Amino acid sequence: MNLKLRTVVFAKKVNINNVPVYNCRMCGRNDVFPGVKDDVGRLVGQLGSRPAPHNIPFDQLHEWAGVLSDALHLSDTLQATVIAKAAEERINQLLDLWLIASSLEDELWKQEIQIRLSQLSAQYIS
Repeated sequence: MNLKLRTVVFAKKVNINNVPVYNCRMCGRNDVFPGVKDDVGRLVGQLGSRPAPHNIPFDQLHEWAGVLSDALHLSDTLQATVIAKAAEERINQLLDLWLIASSLEDELWKQEIQIRLSQLSAQYIS
């Protein structure tokens, strides 16, 4: 199975773009990447039963999807080495931001950054 970024459609109205999905070329099966599945589920739950038609850029809401999107801009396909480099760069950026937030004693910002870092580290722990 290949890892790709796909659009997940909810209630035939909402397009959730750039969701990491495993895709099988042989059988056509698509499975949402386990590391983001719960987050996609929470997002869908927040939309309610009658959402208005719109697009949601998942790669702007979830760090792992963002890293994969960045990796795709560097390469035509998602390659492990490119993904690792993009993840390392993003983690370094977030750690720099955490240092700034810490020096400003901004606890809310620090919590937000810690959540973003945990989205990235969870991909390696699962």
